[in-house]
Amino acid sequence: MLLDSIRSPRDLRNLDTEQLAQLADEIRIRVVEAVDRTGGHLGSNLGVVELTMALHRVFESPDDIILWDVGHQAYVHKMLTGRLDDFSDLRQPGGLSGYPSRSESPHDWIENSHASTVLAYAHGLATAHATTGEDKRIVAVIGDGALTGGMAFEGLNNLGNSELAVTVVLNDNGRSYAPTVGRLSESLIHIRANPTYMRRQRRLEELAEQLPWVGELLERGISATKAAIREMFEPTAFFEALGVHYLGPFDGHDIAEIEEALTNASEFDGPVVVHVLTQKGRGFEPAEQDPIKHMHDTSGVKPGSYTEAFTESLIKAAESRPDIVAITAAMPDSTGLLPFNDRFPDRCFDVGIAEQHAVTAAAGMALGGLRPVVAIYSTFLTRAIDQVNLDVSLYGLPVVFCLDRAGVTGDDGPSHHGLLDMVLLSKVPGMTILAPSSYQELQQMLDDALAITDGPVTIRWPKTSAPQVPWDQVGRGLNARQVSSDPEARVCLIGAGKMLAVAEEAAALLKHRGVASTVWDPRAVRPLDSDMLSDAAGHQLVVTIEDGFREGGFGSAVRDAMSDISPDMRVAVLGVPVAHHAHGRPEDLLASFGLDAAGVASATLERLP
Repeated sequence: MLLDSIRSPRDLRNLDTEQLAQLADEIRIRVVEAVDRTGGHLGSNLGVVELTMALHRVFESPDDIILWDVGHQAYVHKMLTGRLDDFSDLRQPGGLSGYPSRSESPHDWIENSHASTVLAYAHGLATAHATTGEDKRIVAVIGDGALTGGMAFEGLNNLGNSELAVTVVLNDNGRSYAPTVGRLSESLIHIRANPTYMRRQRRLEELAEQLPWVGELLERGISATKAAIREMFEPTAFFEALGVHYLGPFDGHDIAEIEEALTNASEFDGPVVVHVLTQKGRGFEPAEQDPIKHMHDTSGVKPGSYTEAFTESLIKAAESRPDIVAITAAMPDSTGLLPFNDRFPDRCFDVGIAEQHAVTAAAGMALGGLRPVVAIYSTFLTRAIDQVNLDVSLYGLPVVFCLDRAGVTGDDGPSHHGLLDMVLLSKVPGMTILAPSSYQELQQMLDDALAITDGPVTIRWPKTSAPQVPWDQVGRGLNARQVSSDPEARVCLIGAGKMLAVAEEAAALLKHRGVASTVWDPRAVRPLDSDMLSDAAGHQLVVTIEDGFREGGFGSAVRDAMSDISPDMRVAVLGVPVAHHAHGRPEDLLASFGLDAAGVASATLERLP
C-alpha cells in the first residue's frame, strides 16, 4: 500500500494527483479499522484527510509548527509523521495517545485536548519567535466547534492586535461534537450562503450594469463592483475587524486548492484565516449519515451506565417539574441529554464549547426561578471553577452539577481523567457533593439534589458500568449507608462512589486474613455524615478509598473530621497520586495506584496496629 511508504511528511511531496487520491482512500480505511478496534474519534479524522496532507505538503513540520484544536482530529497527522506502525495501538495502554503528545513526536507541539486554546498557544509561540528572531511558520488548525469557545476569540483579538504572522486554518464542517450551536457557527454558514447578501448583490449588480460603460471598461467595472459588494456584505468583516485577514471559503477536500490557499496565506504579513469546508465522516457512509454517533467518540452512552441512569431520572423529574432545565457545553450526546432534548427541546440548552458561560448562564437561570441541571464532564467543569465559586456558590443558588467521567477515565489520557473535581469542589462554600455507588443510587441522588434549595449540588459518577441493586440498598438524602458490619471489626472501610465495590471486595480479602471490617458507603462526600464518623471512631483503623486525588479530597476531609472526634485515630487515605497519569484501562490504572481490592487489603494490613 502507498500509505506504508510514507515515513515522514517529506514523502508526500513526491506524489502526483492520482497518488494523493489513492493515499487519501488508504488513510480513511486505516482510520476506520483502528477506531473500530480501539474506539476513538472517527468522523472528525475522516474529514481532515486531504487538509492534513495539504498542510504537510506546504509546511515543513516540525520546523514549521502545526497546532491542532481540538487534538482529536490529529490521527491523520500522526500517521503522516512517522507513527503509522504504532497506530494499531491507538488509545491502548502503552500505545499512541488519542491526542497530540509531546512525548510521542517532535511534530506534536502541544497536547491540545481541551478546546478553544490553540489561538492563544499560537499567539504565545509567535511572540516568542518574534522576540528571539527564530524563523518558524506557525499554523493553528481550529474546528468550527472550538470557535464557539471564548478563548478562541480572545486569541483572535490578540493575534489581530499583534500583527504576528500566524496562519489560522478554520476547519468548518458544520458540526462540532454535536451539531454546532449559536450565532458563531451561523455566521460561518452565512459566508457560504447569505440570502441578504445575494439579494443586495444582485440589486447592485443590476444598477452597475446600467451604467454607461463600454467594452473592457464595462467588464472591469462590473467585476470590481462585485468585489466591492462582497467586501461590504460578506461576514468576512468579522475577522477583518479584528485585524485578521480572511481567505475563503475553500474546498477542504481539494488538495491543490488548499495548498494554493495555504501558500498564499503564508505570504501575508500578519495573521490570516484560511476558511476550509470539510465533511465530517467523509468516505464512510455510517459516519456521514449519523450526525452524532460517529462524529465524536464512538463509545456513546452505554446501556446500564451511570449516564443512562441520569438520563432516565432527569426526564422523569422534568415531567412533573416544568422549572427543570438542562445545560451542556457541546456534549449533549455523551452526557445523556439527547433524549431529554427530544422530550423537552425548549428546556435543553447546548451553549457550545463554553463551560464558563454554561455555569454562569445556569446561575442566571436559577436567579430567575428555574432549576438548572448542568451536565458536563468532570475534566471540563474544572475550566469553570471560578464561575462555580463566585457566580453560583456566592449567591447560594440551587444549581445541580452532574459530572460524568469522574475519576480515572481510561483511554483518553491525562487531560480527560476527572481527578480534580472532589478536591476543588469540596473547597467551594456551601457545595454539596454526592457520589453514587450504583445505578439506583444515582437516580435517588438526583431527586435528593433537586430537593436542596439553599445552595449548589454536585453529583459525580464514573464512565464505567453502574452496579444494579435492590431499592432497599439505596440511601436517602445526605445520609451515609452502612453496607456491612461485624461486632469484632477492627477496620472501617469507607469507599466513595464506585470505590464502594472495591471496599467490599477488600473486606472479603481481609476476612480471609482474620481481620473483620465494617464497610460504609458515604453517599455524600460533602457534608460528611456524623453517624458514619461516630461509628468509624470505634475502630482501630479507618481506611478511605476514592478515585480522585488523595491530597485534599474526600479522604483528607474524613481524616480532618476524625481528628476532632478522636485525635489519636489512625486514618489511611487511599487515592490517586497527584500527577498527570497516562491513558490505560481504568481498572489497570487503579490497580497501579493500589486502589484495587488487593491493594486496599494490603495497605490496610500494613497500617493496622
